[in-house]
Amino acid sequence: MPQESALITVMTRAARRAARGLVRDFGEVEQLQVSRKGPADFVSQADLKAEQTIREELERARPDFGFLMEESGAAKSGDGRHRFIVDPLDGTTNFLHGLPHFAVSIGVERDGELIAGVVYEPVHDEMFWAEKGQGAFLNQRRLRVSGRRQMRDALIATGMPFMGKGTDPSHQRYLGELGAVMSQVAGVRRFGAAALDLAYVAAGRFDGFWERHLSPWDVAAGIVLIREAGGYVTEIEGGGNMLNSGSIAAANDQLHGELVKILRDAQ
Repeated sequence: MPQESALITVMTRAARRAARGLVRDFGEVEQLQVSRKGPADFVSQADLKAEQTIREELERARPDFGFLMEESGAAKSGDGRHRFIVDPLDGTTNFLHGLPHFAVSIGVERDGELIAGVVYEPVHDEMFWAEKGQGAFLNQRRLRVSGRRQMRDALIATGMPFMGKGTDPSHQRYLGELGAVMSQVAGVRRFGAAALDLAYVAAGRFDGFWERHLSPWDVAAGIVLIREAGGYVTEIEGGGNMLNSGSIAAANDQLHGELVKILRDAQ
């Protein structure tokens, strides 16, 4: 059985505690009080409660760490070396529409480098976790990215622009990318929760993933998971600044280069 570090234990405990409230609220989704924070971008009381729970739990265990959190932003600078990057409810729109596909995502950055990540999907009790140099796991099972070698056999996940997310040119660019990928793969899926999409790449359920206009909390944990599962993750343009650019392409070593080439040629 894999041995969790003290840091991973802190993160998984915080994710599980927050998820208990999310699952309770999910059971009463029609009664949730919801306010709009932008077109097609909702925030619920469930979001806010989960974020508060996670912060309390993490701050108690690691008081010197900073935070970058979806709802409250850069809430605390901490020691200047470490910070938690938190999405308390990835897949909020799914959650609010009663679709059981959402997760808690927590990443850790040390001196600007991502070193640990947890993505917890509470409906099926799936805890994806990884730490630099220690491998990636689903609950107690070691993860590896898929071994497929041909794009024609690949199942690729994506996130698409929606109302208020990106400009019209970005919508047209995405449609070009989607058409190019569709023509060369076995299938494309859009599930609406980027952190889970990345975790599924790490688990070999998806062979690849791409999206633009993401936030750091969408990808921080997933980047660690994929790297520790033996995969490749870069910006679509090929760089390594995914947290700041919001551009990401992930796959195994056989497919990553080809996926990136398809996306670049589509522009």
